[in-house]
Amino acid sequence: MKPSIATLLIALLSINTPVRAQIDSNSNSKGVAAALPTETAWQQCLALTKDATARLSCFDRWASLQPAIPVSTGTASVSLVPASVPAVLASTSATVPTQAETGAAAPPALMVYDCTSNRYSELSRFWELEAGTDCGTFNMRGYHPISLSWIASNGANGANLATATSTSTEAYGDNEARIQLSVRTKIAQGMLTGGREQLRDSLWFGYSQQSYWQLFNGGLSRPFRSTDHEPEVTYIYPTRAQLPLGWQLRYTGISAVHQSNGQSQPLSRSWNRTVLMAGFEKGNDYTLQAKLWKRMKEDPTNDDNPDIEDLIGRAEFAGSWNVDKNNTLGVTLRHALRSDANGSVRFDWYRTLGNGGQPGGKSGLRFHTRLFAGYGDSLIDYNRRRTVLSVGLSLVDW
Repeated sequence: MKPSIATLLIALLSINTPVRAQIDSNSNSKGVAAALPTETAWQQCLALTKDATARLSCFDRWASLQPAIPVSTGTASVSLVPASVPAVLASTSATVPTQAETGAAAPPALMVYDCTSNRYSELSRFWELEAGTDCGTFNMRGYHPISLSWIASNGANGANLATATSTSTEAYGDNEARIQLSVRTKIAQGMLTGGREQLRDSLWFGYSQQSYWQLFNGGLSRPFRSTDHEPEVTYIYPTRAQLPLGWQLRYTGISAVHQSNGQSQPLSRSWNRTVLMAGFEKGNDYTLQAKLWKRMKEDPTNDDNPDIEDLIGRAEFAGSWNVDKNNTLGVTLRHALRSDANGSVRFDWYRTLGNGGQPGGKSGLRFHTRLFAGYGDSLIDYNRRRTVLSVGLSLVDW
């Protein structure tokens, strides 16, 4: 395409001051000072508003005396080489040299590293499975939702014995607040995947804490009824295995988990387990995460909860559905893998609040509603079947 004189002028006028000074110097050496006024030549041409022919002639004379000027077009270098005024008007063209012609090295590919970018799938962002979702090591990230909820249940354990039929010794209320904190950090990566460009394995340390607070029980001075602590170390290996019906296996992993309520006997509850896990997804709408665990052996004389696996369960399946941009539904099933079928079921609804301060964006703040039924809502209640409704705010994906 042949550029017009106006195109040449726009390119020339975009040159910075030092370049223009050099051009003026070159022009003076060619006698431009005698041909054009002493003020900046193009400004004098611009002032000729009453005579279009004289104005064009002035610009032509000025443009014909300029040296070749490289102009960046974003991906290639364009050289505009005016020879004489007639040549410029008749046949000036932009030449775009190729990499082979210039001998220049190819520019490096632009890689954006963002573990919250919606360019990648939910599981990829969460576990930083790909190079583009890598946010480095020893950075603080969210794990389970950080939440503050009001809850109502069909009974709170106030007993001093680890039996479901023991008599309560504290007059705990059925309405209370629940606070959950959960963070993690990646402590190593690329251990088995090495320097592969795309998929990256990782090792994480996480810590979660869940507290039940008798906020509405002024008669007992609003105590914290129970607080569970859960540190863990998790290794994640990324995959892209294609499965039927459009599903994809995105990761497998193994985790060592300790859970304790930090109490002394007779209120002590604690156990250790090894967890195998896998994550699946279908597009950006559906995810499924499966876990299977085995409790580590303990001395029977010090076992706070010998039947905890038979009640809380030995396996977990957690599925989520992104109904639309602002609503996510989830269901979590736990099963003891025994004929008596103990375990639990949990339903979650997350509603996005705000756009994160960016038009078209998505905030990490959610309105959260949960319904839980079964065993293991907390360690102190591991052997009590409870039904719990909770409503509150949660912070996710940060």
